[in-house]
Amino acid sequence: GQPVKRTVGQVTKPIDFHFCTENRIKHVESQPENEYKELDFAAVLRKHHPPPGQMPKGPTMPKPFNLSQGNKRKLEETTSEYVPLAEQVEAFQKRTPSRYHLRSRKSGEGPVPGKLVKARLTNPKTPVLLTKQRFRPVTCKTTAELEAEEMEKIQQYKFKAQELDYKIFEGGPLLPKKPPVKELTQPVGFELEIEKRIQERESKKQQERESKQQQEEEHFEFHSRPCPRKILEDVVGVPEKKVLPVTVPKSPVFTLKSRTRMPSRGEEKEQEVVPVVKANHMPHYGVPFKPKMPEQRHVEVCPFSFDARDRERQIQKEKKIEELQKEEVPKFKALPLPYFDHVKLPEKKVKNPTQPEPFNLQIDERGAAKLQSWKQQLKEDMKRQKDAACFKARPNTVVYQEPFVPKKENKLLSESLSGSIVPESFELATEKRAKERQEFEKRLADIEAIRERHQEQVRQRQEEREKEEVAKLRQELVHKANPIRKYRSVEVKPSDQPLTIPKSPSFSDRFRC
Repeated sequence: GQPVKRTVGQVTKPIDFHFCTENRIKHVESQPENEYKELDFAAVLRKHHPPPGQMPKGPTMPKPFNLSQGNKRKLEETTSEYVPLAEQVEAFQKRTPSRYHLRSRKSGEGPVPGKLVKARLTNPKTPVLLTKQRFRPVTCKTTAELEAEEMEKIQQYKFKAQELDYKIFEGGPLLPKKPPVKELTQPVGFELEIEKRIQERESKKQQERESKQQQEEEHFEFHSRPCPRKILEDVVGVPEKKVLPVTVPKSPVFTLKSRTRMPSRGEEKEQEVVPVVKANHMPHYGVPFKPKMPEQRHVEVCPFSFDARDRERQIQKEKKIEELQKEEVPKFKALPLPYFDHVKLPEKKVKNPTQPEPFNLQIDERGAAKLQSWKQQLKEDMKRQKDAACFKARPNTVVYQEPFVPKKENKLLSESLSGSIVPESFELATEKRAKERQEFEKRLADIEAIRERHQEQVRQRQEEREKEEVAKLRQELVHKANPIRKYRSVEVKPSDQPLTIPKSPSFSDRFRC
């Protein structure tokens, strides 16, 4: 079949909104004098201003200084005419340039004509939505369908009565079942931790007493050890004498190592191994000589270390089994049934009530000690005041002292005649400060001289070191010619290879198969 042609849909073209309010507000004949003049934006972009160098220079125009003025409101502003807010908003909307407002493309980019457009009523239209074409099947059931299903279920359910049981009439009266008898509550004593700790302490004390009694009952018996036989057979405790190796004489090496052949490692090892002759130790004359017979050594087969351990465990196991077999088997004796007529509960342990004791605080002890010391100090102060209140006259010692004798003044004759004081030389603070400053400057000069002397010594050492390095470098840079080496003379020998026999190349293909 022929290919189906697809219908190409028209492209949606966006259209700006065109409100009638723009024509009513913006294009008014009466415009203010300071209205913004509209310019063609594209024409302004195309304009190229000439550079500042090509501009015609005219005379310098003086301009007044733009000095700062205060923000305080002047009298003229306060006496201005009142303008309501609505009129201010309207004036602001009129002053707004038209290029900032949206326009339809039909009107064009040029200036809006001054002709007013009469306002018309807007005809509303329903939007053509595609949701009407898209629909889904309804899955939820209606109320009528739900009621029909409930009716069907009610009709399907039928009540079936059970047959009458005649055994009910044959038996006696119907009585309620006897409730099961519950077991009696068995009282259980409290298991307190303090009782457990008391029992553990008593058991520990009893064990300690038993261990002490056992230690007291055990008596120490002295058992002497047998005398060792090695003391009688041979000397014991004296170490063997160390035998020093015999000194092997060697001829002195007069030749140098560079001229003689160095021995290899194997030869050195052979030379080092020297048989050591061990002399028999001296016999002890206090003990009779007994020659030692050579012992016949045989390899003894010893079992593994765990073989003896396994045997001991087996023996212990057999002993335990025999002990258990010997013990008598306890005969079973049934206990008599208790009497349930009288239930005897265990006696309740009545504990003694806790007896309160006063707190023994350290602060009370410190307070009592402090109070006692304060009382003691108060008694001493009272005693001292009483002693001070008692008047006791001191002995008269003035009578026995020497009488007062006035001293004679040691004044000069000139002072005594004139009655004036001889003027003394005075010292100014400026002179004192000048002396201190002179001493300080002298100290600074000494320090500076010591520093310069040290720097001069360092400089001299540096120069000497540099001179030594230059002399050494010059000595190293002196060229020392090496002697001409003597090599073996070159012997030219004739070649042993035979001469090449020339052959003509065979380029023809006649003789090839």
